[in-house]
Amino acid sequence: MDIIIRKYTSDDAPAAVKIWNSVVEAADAFPQDEPFSAEDGDKFFMSQSYTALACDGSEIVGLYILHPNNVGRCGHICNASYAVRPDMRGRHIGEMLVKHCIKTARELGFGILQFNAVVKTNTAALSLYKKLGFTQLGVIPRGFRLKDGSYEDIIPHYYAL
Repeated sequence: MDIIIRKYTSDDAPAAVKIWNSVVEAADAFPQDEPFSAEDGDKFFMSQSYTALACDGSEIVGLYILHPNNVGRCGHICNASYAVRPDMRGRHIGEMLVKHCIKTARELGFGILQFNAVVKTNTAALSLYKKLGFTQLGVIPRGFRLKDGSYEDIIPHYYAL
């Protein structure tokens, strides 16, 4: 496995949307309720400050989006989301994506990377963010609605760039 991370292009929409939608449909990490069509996904990915793909050869195996978390006086704080193809998880692709995202966020002039809603049951992400030096901001009880209608806590994080 030789992973490279590169910038998203519209030609990547079908594969990128498939990976993104796998997380949306699992309903345990992203707040989005409905999956994207290829067209809507492409518009979404192109609208970000940066969308990156992790590729193993010509295969897309993961991606991230990076964008401002807010506007104006808080516009220096960015937010990101990560998705790894289900059959490729556990191979440190997420770690590569987060490290690349940190570098890209700095290059784009952001000062803080903030995650608003890391779901408490997303133990792989929680472990990774701890390993990389993110700071947990506390717990928001019942902040995330799961597929079955029950609620799980979310744990916001930040990383000073």
